[in-house]
Amino acid sequence: MDYVFQFGSVWAAWPRLMAGARLTIELSLATIAIGLAIGIVCALARTSHRAWLRWPAATYVESIRNTPFLIQLFLIYFGLPSLGIRLDPVEAALIGMSINCGAYATEIVRAGIDAIPRGQLEAARALGFPVPSIVRHIILFPALRAVFPALASQFILVMLGSAVVSTVSVEELTGVAHLIETENFRPFEVYIVATGIYLAIAFSLKLAFFAVDRFYFQVRGRA
Repeated sequence: MDYVFQFGSVWAAWPRLMAGARLTIELSLATIAIGLAIGIVCALARTSHRAWLRWPAATYVESIRNTPFLIQLFLIYFGLPSLGIRLDPVEAALIGMSINCGAYATEIVRAGIDAIPRGQLEAARALGFPVPSIVRHIILFPALRAVFPALASQFILVMLGSAVVSTVSVEELTGVAHLIETENFRPFEVYIVATGIYLAIAFSLKLAFFAVDRFYFQVRGRA
């Protein structure tokens, strides 16, 4: 094998890679926030005794979890213009990623809610706790504390899955790496560097989620 690694052109494009990495992080964090909010609302709906809340949430979750994210993204970016709704690539990416993340977050949060002993809810109602307090302190906090490791893993997958949005011209990390590769014809070097950046982002998120779990859920849970 006589292949010679040449990273010079990749390092020259480092600012562009960093700009792509920044957009990846911004998209991922926004998606995590929106997806978690969707997941909490839909999980509460799925565990409701009211069928008119359960069925729409179940339909949404099953539809998203059983279809490819790429198809969902194409429907939003290429399909909506047929209905007169035009989105720029970043907007379409954020909407698509949030809808997809929300469906998976729903099932994770629902598992946490289902694990809460029914006796706790009955005791809270018997003591006259207001509904918002029951939802916040008796349902959501214990549920999120129980499933946070699973949520954190899902959120890491959200960040890694953001590479798919490069297919609709979003210049996040993968999109920028592809553009650089078409200019310098050094795919091996470009994607090795991109892989290293993804690893750095993933480990940073893991540390952040570990801190949240350790200093919020565990400490507050013992308080």
